[in-house]
Amino acid sequence: MSAAIVTSCATDKGAEQAKGKFVNTEIRYEPSMGNMWDIAKQYFVVKREAAQPNGEIPVYKLSKEVLESHSEDAIYRLGHSTILMRLGGEYVMTDPVFSDRASPVQWAGPKRFHQPPISIDELPDIKVVVISHDHYDHLDKAAIKKLANKVEHFVTPLKVGDYLIEWGVDSDKVTQLDWWQEKQIDDLKLVATPAQHFSGRGLFNRDETLWASWVIQNENTNLFFSGDGGYFEGFKEIGERFGPFDLTMVESGAYNELWADIHMLPEQSVQAHIDLKGKAMLPIHNGTFDLSMHEWYDPFEVISEIALERNVHLVTPKFGELVSIKEPQASYAWWRDVEAELSMKDLVLEK
Repeated sequence: MSAAIVTSCATDKGAEQAKGKFVNTEIRYEPSMGNMWDIAKQYFVVKREAAQPNGEIPVYKLSKEVLESHSEDAIYRLGHSTILMRLGGEYVMTDPVFSDRASPVQWAGPKRFHQPPISIDELPDIKVVVISHDHYDHLDKAAIKKLANKVEHFVTPLKVGDYLIEWGVDSDKVTQLDWWQEKQIDDLKLVATPAQHFSGRGLFNRDETLWASWVIQNENTNLFFSGDGGYFEGFKEIGERFGPFDLTMVESGAYNELWADIHMLPEQSVQAHIDLKGKAMLPIHNGTFDLSMHEWYDPFEVISEIALERNVHLVTPKFGELVSIKEPQASYAWWRDVEAELSMKDLVLEK
């Protein structure tokens, strides 16, 4: 087992708690009955033409051999917020979700639009798995149990690691960090940074575990992973302290004005990237599950327009496609091809 050291600066204030529950720095998110009723009404009122893809989402098939045929620092988007990174020859993964549904049960709940580009069995050994928070679309019990013997370290926000240990992960492998705490693993540094969100996997354990964004660094690479959250001033502080970033992986999906406090709207996601001093931006939390009331492709389409207007280098790879961290490719609007696929089928049927 490689060396691992946890540190924090004495001047850094960690996450606050109120009545035993973690709270945000800028808002105290407490949905009211009125807010919940407004959300419920929207689900019945809003009409969508493409809640799910009308064509097949393109996925690059990956294997251990394919991954190891490259040596440069790179990332592969596997789905939703699941990212596989190769940094200095080691693999790091964020929020591994491989189950068919983002749900406490596999017979109901949001179902995947596409399969992962690689199975857990096919993955190479992984140095670190980083978890942002405990929601089902980010913390997949079945995936964690299968990854337990393939992963050297699991790093989570406070109390989230308790789930992993309960599910059979060796406690010596699990590190739980407060905001602004760092963990050094050989050449890799992980910093738990604030986010504006909430937590809970059931009706009665709201905000008992912490949520976080993450700075992921080695000697040559500096990355930011947002996890989930609303827009807040914390992005500017993170950018000042740890930027500029080679690449930011920022949430842009499952958004709505009704819950903008805890999930950014696309224009806010772009602003967060700018605040972070990112060189290139990869929008995540989209394209895999239906978790809001927009069309499935809206997060890609809308943020592409905003990024163009604001001169932001946006990267929208197909799932499983290699993205060079130092020289990320230009975006390609592959989601338009998915919808065009259905249009062509309709045209053929009409003939």
